[in-house]
Amino acid sequence: MAGSSFGTLFRISTFGESHGGAVGVVVDGATPGIELSEAEVQVQLDRRKGGQSAASTPRAEADKVSILSGIFEGKTTGTPILMLLFNKDAQSSAYDEVKDLFRPGHADFAYLSKYGLRDWRGSGRASGRETAGRVAAGAVARKLLRRRGVGVLAFTKRAAGVECKGFDAEEIERNPLRACDAAAAVRMMEEIEKAKAAEDSVGGIVECRISGVPAGLGEPVFDKLDAELAKAMLSIGAVKGIEFGAGFAAADLRGSQHNDWMNAEGYESNNAGGIIGGISNGAEIVFRLVVKPTSSIASPQRTIGTDGKERIARTVGRHDVCICPRVVPVVEAMACLVLEDHFKRQAALLD
Repeated sequence: MAGSSFGTLFRISTFGESHGGAVGVVVDGATPGIELSEAEVQVQLDRRKGGQSAASTPRAEADKVSILSGIFEGKTTGTPILMLLFNKDAQSSAYDEVKDLFRPGHADFAYLSKYGLRDWRGSGRASGRETAGRVAAGAVARKLLRRRGVGVLAFTKRAAGVECKGFDAEEIERNPLRACDAAAAVRMMEEIEKAKAAEDSVGGIVECRISGVPAGLGEPVFDKLDAELAKAMLSIGAVKGIEFGAGFAAADLRGSQHNDWMNAEGYESNNAGGIIGGISNGAEIVFRLVVKPTSSIASPQRTIGTDGKERIARTVGRHDVCICPRVVPVVEAMACLVLEDHFKRQAALLD
């Protein structure tokens, strides 16, 4: 299906629906001879799972990955890798009351307009459940990037109106929000609990930092590294905006302030976010994403039905109050996919 594949030389195709039999991914272009196990992929999938806090859905999917091809004697063969995750805890009856309604914030109307039909069970292909395949594929790309000395780290920078003031990389996996500031994480959860009690949801900002990328990665015009990262991030359903480096703050700066001056040791600042002219400059790549409030909320909302009549919609079910902590591993996965693809493209250019 068009729109379900991503990448050029390192390419993935995800498949499956939220309440279908399974979700998964096919990865094509993995370097042969690399040790890879289901356990390594599972580590990343476990980070994406629900049920880890009051902020996330209680849907209890084990998301146990099965690698069905592309691995022999514990190593990649260079052929397509198929990874499958069965859906075990779908409760489609929770959507019976809204199956004929266009839920505000969801892709119901858009999907019906495009295809003439839609899978109303948990949003079908438009569900965040689709990202499980991305995370599995990202685990493969991450393994390849580690051999190149590249590190990818994402975290919740802001949620429910609460901003992280400090940065502690070790703190990120210690709190349920995956925030980089322990004190801020506590306040975020307090606000999330209030939203949950009000049958509402909250959004936030996720930041990603990529280290170890040498200067010279990326393409000069339409396939710029920042453009490809932006496409990857905006393909995540909950993401509504992206900025690199100084980002939108650049609108209030002068060129003399925004330009990254250089000395014999390198760049004196990183307002460009590690990418200039679409090509990496050797500095840390930094970008931030706007994550919208979860669309599925139980509080009443005005809408229309498939018959065109005005209705009131209440989406009652098992939904995330704040998507940020579960978006973090998805962001990392998509960044890994883009980078490994560009490393392979660069190698082909120089071959």
